[in-house]
Amino acid sequence: MIGTLPRETFLFKPLPTRVLFGAGTRASLGDEVRGAGITRALVLTTPHQRELGKEVAAGLGDLAAGLFDGAAMHTPTDVTETALSALKTLGADGLVSVGGGSTIGLGKALAARTDLTQVVLPTTYAGSEMTPILGETENGLKTTRSGPEIQPEVVIYDVDLTRSLPVGMSVTSGINAIAHAIEALYAPNGNPVMDALALEGIRALVGALPEIVADPGNAPARQSALYGAWLCGTCLGNVGMALHHKLCHTLGGTFGLPHAETHTVVLPHALAYNAPAVPDVVAALTPILGQDPALGLHDLARELGAPISLNALGLPAESIDHATDLALQARYPNPRPLERDAIRATLARAWVGEAPIRKDKT
Repeated sequence: MIGTLPRETFLFKPLPTRVLFGAGTRASLGDEVRGAGITRALVLTTPHQRELGKEVAAGLGDLAAGLFDGAAMHTPTDVTETALSALKTLGADGLVSVGGGSTIGLGKALAARTDLTQVVLPTTYAGSEMTPILGETENGLKTTRSGPEIQPEVVIYDVDLTRSLPVGMSVTSGINAIAHAIEALYAPNGNPVMDALALEGIRALVGALPEIVADPGNAPARQSALYGAWLCGTCLGNVGMALHHKLCHTLGGTFGLPHAETHTVVLPHALAYNAPAVPDVVAALTPILGQDPALGLHDLARELGAPISLNALGLPAESIDHATDLALQARYPNPRPLERDAIRATLARAWVGEAPIRKDKT
């Protein structure tokens, strides 16, 4: 049954990504690139992380074919086509993605078209590096697909690369990662292994994020947050997602809202929507997030200075109906039936920034 813990019958197929975790692990990049069979790597970044990309390319020496620093949020297909042209011109035979979800998404989009090997150095807590899922945006619509060619072959988690991550992005990308784990807990294809990783990942991030806000240079907190993000991303890569991710893909792909911030705003409301259908999940989250986990997430975001309303992210109020209609297309499996009026009410509360309300409490 969807959302019921523990799961007595399940299928577990771990994904074959090689993971190197620790502080200073970036120093092993050359060895990992060479070991992956890459001789000419195209280094990918966003414009904002151009200097870091240059450093990485310089460190690779002859292993670097060049740098493409045009990665963009929500992986627009026109950017991918531009990068693909650069890749072919440079004769690259592999990809090194340095950054967060935008850069990792571009690497996945290129791999989906070329089947080239990917090595990823994450600099945020997004977790997408651990998944075979690609979300792309074209003509105002964001769609997803998955496949083994999309899954990165090597991920190098270097805690040092996250120490300069701004506090605001640390919080929102961390809550974005928590979203992966929460939806894994009620995924119809979930299993006890992913449930355990999900709860551990949520626990690590919920503990670490307040410490990072209080002291951005707190090395143990940074390590705990990156560890939690890795576990939450692993959940995203191994089981299906539900209403929360559908809403965020709609709001991001169609209305251009920022990815991590949108996840941060929507997650408490999506959990509140599903909570009546997953009492065992609510019980499992209660020791970490409080008696009402959805309210606990909302309060956590507010207390850490993160955005709590879609209005603050720039969504026009008149877009709520359109967003609701789009969310009901190509439906994801969800523990609670998708009801248009209830979903619209959920988005309306998220737009205002009100505290989430569970169906069984109204």
